Amino acid sequence: MNVLVTGGTGYIGSHTVVELLAGGHTATIIDNLSNSSELVVDRIEQITGKQPNLHIFDLQDKNKLAEVFKKESFDAVIHFAGLKAVGESTQKPLAYYRTNIDSSLSLLEVMEEYGIPTLIFSSSATVYGSAPIPYSETSVVGQGITNPYGQTKYMIEQIIRDVGAANAALQFTILRYFNPVGAHPSGLIGEDPKGIPNNLMPYLSQVASGKRKVLSIYGSDYKTIDGTAARDYIHVVDLAKGHIAALMNKHTGTETYNLGSGKSTTVLELVNAFSEGTGQAVSYELAERRAGDLPEYYADAKKAEKELDWKTNKTIADICKDTWNWQSRNPNGYSS
Repeated sequence: MNVLVTGGTGYIGSHTVVELLAGGHTATIIDNLSNSSELVVDRIEQITGKQPNLHIFDLQDKNKLAEVFKKESFDAVIHFAGLKAVGESTQKPLAYYRTNIDSSLSLLEVMEEYGIPTLIFSSSATVYGSAPIPYSETSVVGQGITNPYGQTKYMIEQIIRDVGAANAALQFTILRYFNPVGAHPSGLIGEDPKGIPNNLMPYLSQVASGKRKVLSIYGSDYKTIDGTAARDYIHVVDLAKGHIAALMNKHTGTETYNLGSGKSTTVLELVNAFSEGTGQAVSYELAERRAGDLPEYYADAKKAEKELDWKTNKTIADICKDTWNWQSRNPNGYSS
């Protein structure tokens, strides 16, 4: 299959492109490089022996997007492009609503114009908001979402469902991620946030490498095993393989799947596992709870296992090992 991957030089997108190429597919990437590097394409080629096509522009530019569709014949689209930091979204809500929703509308309109029926959308467990855990695909969504990032994912899901309902020939898949972490075992691609990391694992690994002084753990009085917040962490390679499984799954209409491990790990458990698994000390301090954070959530991922024949295979130990391999080999990310 010839697959268009929006946001394909980003963290999850790049790992998915690797799995696409390794599976014998071809991949074309559209990315504005706002939170990624063009060097990712060379790293992908080092891993797979194949280089994906890269178009550098913002997905909101519908004219440029149409030019790509006119030149190339795509069988499917995997849509990652968008802003993704929960904390930043509370500070820059307009940027998140404009970027995430406009880019998705542009993509859907051009897909419709060129008759591309298959879309896999990168959604998030944040759409479950205050629903009881574990989250399943039948849980109520849209209630108690605590940040604009999650709201944009929820809104885009609704748009996708409405578009899918209007045309029986479309095959849309919504994948709700839990907490992607880790890096490719080669150490060639991984999470490379620009500036101060918004996510736990890259911040933790930068503290371990000495790039940052101390990790702040927000909240130590939650009703969890050690008082720190608990999340469902999924290795990014497992997550990428979930997209390939979804791509191969033939269905009609719009289907939704959770991609998670089905269990939660607290922040302190993850910090301790990292130190034990890598031999690297991580300095941390306990801080006040952060606005918008939930105490705990994790996936019910049985639907993906049953219908996509997919489940996580990598462990927390694998996550820690591969994260440190990436960080130690690339102390300054792709600019190392």
